[in-house]
Amino acid sequence: AAIAAIALLSACRDRPAPPIQLVLANGKVFTASLERPWAEAIWIRGDRIGFVGTTDEVRAAAGPDVPELDLRGRVVIPGLNDSHDHIHPPIPSVVIATGTDPLPDPSLDLVADSLRVAVARHPEGTRLEIAVGERILSDPRARRVVLDRIAPRHPVALRAWSGHGQVLNSAALAAAGISDVDPDPLGGRYERDGAGRLTGLLEEYAGYRLFAPKGIDDSAVVAAFRARAAEMVGWGVTSIQNMTTGFEPEQLARVISSLDLPVRLRLIAFPLTSESARITEPWQALRRTARVDVSGVKYVLDGTPIERLATLRAPYQDRRGWYGRLNFPPDTLRAIFQEALTAGQQPLIHAVGDSAVALVLSTLSEVAPDSVWRRIRPRIEHGEGLTPDLMSRAEQLGVVIVQNPSHLALGVPLNSARYGNRRTGMQPMKSLAAHGIMLALGSDGPLNPFLNIMFAVLHPDNPAEALTVEEAVRAYTLGSAFAENKNLEKGTLTPGMYADLAVLSQDIFTIPPTELPGTVSVFTMKGGVAVHDPNNWAAPLVIAGQER
Repeated sequence: AAIAAIALLSACRDRPAPPIQLVLANGKVFTASLERPWAEAIWIRGDRIGFVGTTDEVRAAAGPDVPELDLRGRVVIPGLNDSHDHIHPPIPSVVIATGTDPLPDPSLDLVADSLRVAVARHPEGTRLEIAVGERILSDPRARRVVLDRIAPRHPVALRAWSGHGQVLNSAALAAAGISDVDPDPLGGRYERDGAGRLTGLLEEYAGYRLFAPKGIDDSAVVAAFRARAAEMVGWGVTSIQNMTTGFEPEQLARVISSLDLPVRLRLIAFPLTSESARITEPWQALRRTARVDVSGVKYVLDGTPIERLATLRAPYQDRRGWYGRLNFPPDTLRAIFQEALTAGQQPLIHAVGDSAVALVLSTLSEVAPDSVWRRIRPRIEHGEGLTPDLMSRAEQLGVVIVQNPSHLALGVPLNSARYGNRRTGMQPMKSLAAHGIMLALGSDGPLNPFLNIMFAVLHPDNPAEALTVEEAVRAYTLGSAFAENKNLEKGTLTPGMYADLAVLSQDIFTIPPTELPGTVSVFTMKGGVAVHDPNNWAAPLVIAGQER
C-alpha cells in the first residue's frame, strides 16, 4: 500500500492534488440541523462535508475507493464553538489557593492567614495573588491598609473570580502605575477613603488594564494561545471566540501571524479607557489573517450580581435603595452603536441586569432600524436580565444572547438574596427559542464544554429554563456560529459546511446529566484534518493518494 501511495503521489506531482476524502460510517451523528438532526455517516471531501445520511447512502455517494473509518456506534457532533472565551498571557505571580471551591469566597481572616504564610515563604517583590468573592469585595476592612500591614514589600492582588473587581495593596498599585491622584477612568472606579486616598478596590474599567500587563514576552502570548487550543480540541472544540481583555492590540498585531492553531480563532476587540475617552485607535490596526478572524468590538455596560454591580430596574433585595451601576451613560452607549454601524462591526455588550439590557435594546432602536441590526446581529453577553417583557423587542432587533452556563450555577441562595422573587424571571434560556431569539453558549469560566452543557440542561437556579442536551449542543455549535456570522460555513454537519467535528467518548444524549463533564473527544477534525487523534485513527489512512 505504501509503494502504491508513493507511485500515485509521484504521478500527481505535476497536477493539482485531489481533495482528501474520508467516510465516517456506522455512527450516531447529531448534525445540529433543524431539518435533519440525526444521521449515521458522513462523507468528508476536502475541508467540507460532502454528504450526510445513512451508512449505505453515504457509501453510495462517496464511491467505492474512499477510505472508511468505522465509528462503531460512537456519537459525532459538529465541532464545538466557544463563543465567549478569555485567553490570558501568564502574569508572573504566586497564586495562593484558600480552598478547593472553584468559586472561592474566603473571609478576610482566611485571606490574611494565607498571605502571612506566603510572605514568609517568598522573597520580597514576589507578586502574590488570591482569588476572592463577594465577601472580600463587600468587606470595608479588606483593603489596602490591612494588606500593607501583612505584605508591605510584596505586590498583592485579591482578584474576584467574577472578573469585576480586585483589591491591591500599595506595592501592587505602584507596580501598576496607579497613584492616589489618578482620576477614575471612564467606565471604572477607584474606591477612596474619606481623605481621598485610594483604598485599593478597583472596579470595572479601573482594573481591566491590569489584565494585560506590559512586559509579557511575545513568545509567552503565542504559547498561551497554543496551550488553550491544544486543550480545547481534546473536548472537540474547533472554534474559539476570544474576548481580548488580556492583550494589548499592538502585541496581538505582532504575533497574529504566528497563531497557526488547530482551532478557528476569532479575536474580538476590547478597548480600554482613559479618564474621558474610549481608546479605540490601537485596535483599528489589527487585521485578520488567513488563519485568524478579527471582528467585533466588546464593551462592558454593567457588572454582575455577585458584587451587586449588575444594573437593575428595581433595587437589590439585600441592599436597600441600590440598583447597581452603569459603566457608561446612555450617550456613550449610543456612540458605541453608531461607531459599530459606521465600521460595519458587530457590537458585543456585556449586560446582565434587566435595566442594562433594557437600555441596550432602547438604544439600538434609537440608532438604526431593526432591519439594519438584524444583518449585523448585535450580541448581549450573558443577558440574565432579558426578562419576558423585553424578549419581543430583542427578537425584532435580531439580538443574539451569548450565555455562559457555569453562571447558572451561582446558587439559589445568592440569586434569591439579590433578586428576591424576581429570580424566576432571570437567566432565560429555554424561552429564548420560543421568542425567536438565537442562543449561543461559551465558557467565560470553566472551559469544559460538557460541564457547561450539564449546567445548561440542569439550570440549577431556574429549572424551568433548562435545555435538552440537543438544544444545548445546538447552541454550542449552530448558535455560536450564528453569533459570529459564520453559520453558512460551520455549526452543522450538513453538505457544504466545514468538516469540523468531534467523535465523543460517550453518548451524551442518553447518559445522566451528571456524567456529562466526563466526556472527551476521541477524534477531532477541523476542515477535514485530524487535529486531535489520541488513538491514531487517521495515521494508517492513505486518502486519495495523499498520506494523511
